[in-house]
Amino acid sequence: MITADYIVGLTDGEGCFYINIRPPNKRYKGSRVGVETHFYIKLREDDLPLLKKVKNFLKCGAVYFQKEKRENHSHCYRFEINSQKDIQEVLIPFFDKNPLKSKKKENYKIFRKVAMIIRDGNYKSDKSIRKIQKLKSQMNSGARPVREIRSPGGNVKLT
Repeated sequence: MITADYIVGLTDGEGCFYINIRPPNKRYKGSRVGVETHFYIKLREDDLPLLKKVKNFLKCGAVYFQKEKRENHSHCYRFEINSQKDIQEVLIPFFDKNPLKSKKKENYKIFRKVAMIIRDGNYKSDKSIRKIQKLKSQMNSGARPVREIRSPGGNVKLT
């Protein structure tokens, strides 16, 4: 049985809070920089049933197969919440009520600040984008560098 404490521990160990800043789309006139928050937990291929239980517990998100091309890495599955509505109405209240225990809680606090900026619609100016970029740069310190702009990858949605 999955519990809130179990999800907190799993997130402390295997979860990621991610902020994506997209450049304007040149194909769409008037398109602006986009800011999105994402949450995911990535596990080995044989842990798929566990990720499905997490999805059922939170009642949102999706599970994706992630083909791994790097040597010494196995294929995996990823539970991900991309919907800004679900992040606002499910994920943030969950982690506010069930705080993380590891240093990942600092990433969550930054993630939450950016999510609130998005919720309030205060992310469209150049000044706001610079503020979000600065906040993002404070996340995942010591981790491998992440690209500022993320293109759609080879993930295949399962459920």
